[in-house]
Amino acid sequence: MKKIITAVAVLFLTTTTYAQKFAFVDMDYILGKMPTYTEAQKQLDKIADGWQKEVESKMKGVDDMYKQFQAEQVLMTEPMKQQKIKEIETKEKEVKEFQKAKFGPSGELFKKRQELVKPIQDKIYNEVQKYAIAKGLDFIFDRSSGPTMLYAGDRYNKSDDILSALGITVKPGGN
Repeated sequence: MKKIITAVAVLFLTTTTYAQKFAFVDMDYILGKMPTYTEAQKQLDKIADGWQKEVESKMKGVDDMYKQFQAEQVLMTEPMKQQKIKEIETKEKEVKEFQKAKFGPSGELFKKRQELVKPIQDKIYNEVQKYAIAKGLDFIFDRSSGPTMLYAGDRYNKSDDILSALGITVKPGGN
């Protein structure tokens, strides 16, 4: 309890002796209002859907191979069974490798997202930095990136200002 009181007192003294200016933006809100971002998301979704359908089709092929094997295994010799099982496992492994190559942490979808979305994010971050410097702000928080703030009054929300600086017009009460 003493530690909490001490921490609050230190925080109060620090903020009273050095008034820091801060604001917040909502990156999800800003990105959602940017036509370039929504178009990039549509493009990524289309690519991902195509690859997902391809994965599903390949997995159906593996399932079909397995069903055929189950139906025919009574007529097979042991070496034939082992060969067929090996073929099915190889095909399944190929499908999983394909899936990883497309959707994995360093897969093509991640790279495509970096290619399409990173320039948009960089543009926003540069605008946020210019805004902070121009307004004399010490901090700007991103309200959308998880529980980084427990409370923020709407008067500190500068998302619409950043959208405006990016040339995007927002109707009043758009958030």
